[in-house]
Amino acid sequence: MQTRNLGPNGPLVGAIGIGGGPMSASAERPSQDAAVQVLIRAAELGVTLWDTADAYCLDDTEIGYGERLFAAARAVLPADLQARIVIATKGGTIRPGGRWEANGRPEYLRAAIDASLLALHTDCIQLYQLHRADPEVPFADSIGAIAEAREQGKIRHIGLSNVDAAQIDEAVTMTAIASVQNQYNPMQRSAENDGVLHTCRRHGLAFLPYSPLGGSSAAKQIGEAGALREIAAELGISAQRVVLAWMLAKYDKTIPIPGARRTESIEDSAAAADVTLTLEQLTRLDASFV
Repeated sequence: MQTRNLGPNGPLVGAIGIGGGPMSASAERPSQDAAVQVLIRAAELGVTLWDTADAYCLDDTEIGYGERLFAAARAVLPADLQARIVIATKGGTIRPGGRWEANGRPEYLRAAIDASLLALHTDCIQLYQLHRADPEVPFADSIGAIAEAREQGKIRHIGLSNVDAAQIDEAVTMTAIASVQNQYNPMQRSAENDGVLHTCRRHGLAFLPYSPLGGSSAAKQIGEAGALREIAAELGISAQRVVLAWMLAKYDKTIPIPGARRTESIEDSAAAADVTLTLEQLTRLDASFV
């Protein structure tokens, strides 16, 4: 498994991560025992960046479900694998009645960070990301609360999620930023066109595409036609693996975080780190994707 730096001066992690949304925030999520087995297999394959959020749950009655799940999986790993796992979490989203709403108030984020420390069974969160900017709160106030927590030793690295290029530029003037997590996939390539990917390159930040296969339903149908299907057939691998390899070729600090509910899914995704696409194949894929 290839390794990549999680932002400037950040830890090394596998080139493919795993997103915890489908195993935590979906009505079709697996049992906790089944999800733990997926995470154990991910660690064995060198998938060492595990991404979750306090809001990865069904509603506000179980905030922190995804974090507790990740902590339970890490706890049963052998010591050598435990040491390699980097758990990233996010705060700034609430789930009243199952809805997704922003809350970036500094006092809320301070409390959320403390709750995440408890849920993850740790005294320092390796990567804490602002889940999304709250339109009712100055962006600088939200970032300031997270930076304060790092000064207190509660957070090692700070990341951003669902941000635009201007917000990235603003955040890096306030504090050290390690990563940016935005949606990016063949059907949603805005990060290439809105300046986000370019801004990550300019600042040397890790880029963590979420929903890299378009989400659970789209992932099943991806590659049914066109260049993606042809290239997958040429290489004798899944179309999903080709997509992740295409994404890795975009930027040497890209770490896609596909979700997984089954061990077979993470086994296929992890193998993308070992796929090298030719320039001709990359060109064909670029031309065929939206």
